[in-house]
Amino acid sequence: MAAQEHVRCRGHPLVLSTHPTTFEVTVEEHLTENGNCIIGVAADKGCAGLSPEFKKALARDDAVLYTRLACDGVVAEVVSRGSAKMTLDHPTDMVWRKSTFVCGRTIGILSDRVALTLPRDLVKNLAAGKEMVVTLIVTHPGQGS
Repeated sequence: MAAQEHVRCRGHPLVLSTHPTTFEVTVEEHLTENGNCIIGVAADKGCAGLSPEFKKALARDDAVLYTRLACDGVVAEVVSRGSAKMTLDHPTDMVWRKSTFVCGRTIGILSDRVALTLPRDLVKNLAAGKEMVVTLIVTHPGQGS
């Protein structure tokens, strides 16, 4: 393991989790129906709040990001990639993407899950406003991770 972080957030009654290409966790506390990619609100950090060690480990083209979403006994695991193009400087948001698009909000690219493909039991718990812990682990294959 190169680096690890934990993010605490909660769900919201308007968590729909229907976006086909991304999912997002945000520090913001409010959500509208247009935010169909947002699965967690009131997070204790956005990309900018990640440790310098974590950012350095993730901002590499060989980085693999393992994300564990745990909410009231339901767990979903997501595998994404890092990128040397990542700045990880957005103050409120973290976005996992199916594509290779990178901006300050991007924490994972080429993700194997998006909002639409997350377990519906997880989405149900989040829509009930329950707490979620997001565990982020970065590894670099071939380096004894």
